[in-house]
Amino acid sequence: MANTTFNGPVRSENGFKQVTVAASTGAVTTNFEIASDGAISTTSTIVGRQKIDTTFNAAGAASATLTAAQSGTLFLINGAANNVITLPAVSTGNVGVTYDFFLTVAVGGSATTTIVLPGSAVSDFQAMLSLVAGTAANAVSDVAGDTLTLVNSTVANARVSMTCVSDDGTNSKWMTTALSTPIATVA
Repeated sequence: MANTTFNGPVRSENGFKQVTVAASTGAVTTNFEIASDGAISTTSTIVGRQKIDTTFNAAGAASATLTAAQSGTLFLINGAANNVITLPAVSTGNVGVTYDFFLTVAVGGSATTTIVLPGSAVSDFQAMLSLVAGTAANAVSDVAGDTLTLVNSTVANARVSMTCVSDDGTNSKWMTTALSTPIATVA
């Protein structure tokens, strides 16, 4: 079929489909579709609104290992109990993986929430840790350590963002920014 160029809006009363046809069988696969009611479906990932995950937002302690497929997710955290969040195992496929964390309930006086890189002493957070105290506060740079901790008594509204910037399958580096009171630690 020839290419067609339109000048102006393209209109359809029955939706749009982008398809591929298998040369050997003639089977038609719909890759992207806008239905007549406006619903969008695709076999690819649509970049846009961030997914929200509540795995760590329950009243009890939670422990889980994240996957690269969860990249782009905002994780809500209830800090009333000890939470342990483990990042994916080292893999070259982790480069570009990003997560955000938001503390909805303060970290309890005897609790912590930790975000842990897998392995021991093989990967590091490259962290800028800022104290949010209502006054000018200096950020702390920490470039060595595989455990980021929101320490006990961290107030609600703390935020952590991280992106894997290098991973050779043996060692990884995660660019991390934490805004909290008291200041988060990396060890």
